Amino acid sequence: MNSSISREELQESLETRTVEHTHDEAANSMFGFIVFLLSESIIFLSFFAGYIVYKTTTPDWLPPGVEGLEVREPAINTVILVSSSFVIYFAELALKRHNMWGFRLLWSTTMAMGSYFLYGQAVEWSSLHFSVTSGVFGGMFYLLTGFHGLHVFTGVVLQLIMLVRSLIPGNYDQGHFGVDATSLFWHFVDVIWIILFFLIYIWQ
Repeated sequence: MNSSISREELQESLETRTVEHTHDEAANSMFGFIVFLLSESIIFLSFFAGYIVYKTTTPDWLPPGVEGLEVREPAINTVILVSSSFVIYFAELALKRHNMWGFRLLWSTTMAMGSYFLYGQAVEWSSLHFSVTSGVFGGMFYLLTGFHGLHVFTGVVLQLIMLVRSLIPGNYDQGHFGVDATSLFWHFVDVIWIILFFLIYIWQ
């Protein structure tokens, strides 16, 4: 009898430790991802600092023949990108409520909004009258917007991967770290763009 109880207690202990280990693994993964985002933040902050220093100390900041940047279209793209943060948040809520069709619809909408932002940026680049070699401003403009655009593209690709994974039955039943991390990355990208928008387009 005692031997039987001991085996049951041992099995229960092992199951408890397994659950705790799984929880810790997910928490550690998220912590590692947050550290990654912090390292990305440092890179962007160094770019921001460089932009501010160059703008405030460089004579003839804008390239010859350029009086300023068009704000209207970038502002529309900004509204679309920032709004996508709310859409992806509701997509997460739908997933937590096991509403897979709602999740897929909202998640796909976020992808479409991010893709439209990239399209809008490409259109803007094609209409500009300066290049990356047009002085310090040209180099900083394409560096900042291009590096951010690369992050937006990465976010859209990650969203596509998560969407495909949602088509696998039961794939998200045991957890959805990938969705949470992708959503956090997307919020990060949106916040970075808000800062960029004010630095480049508003502060002219």
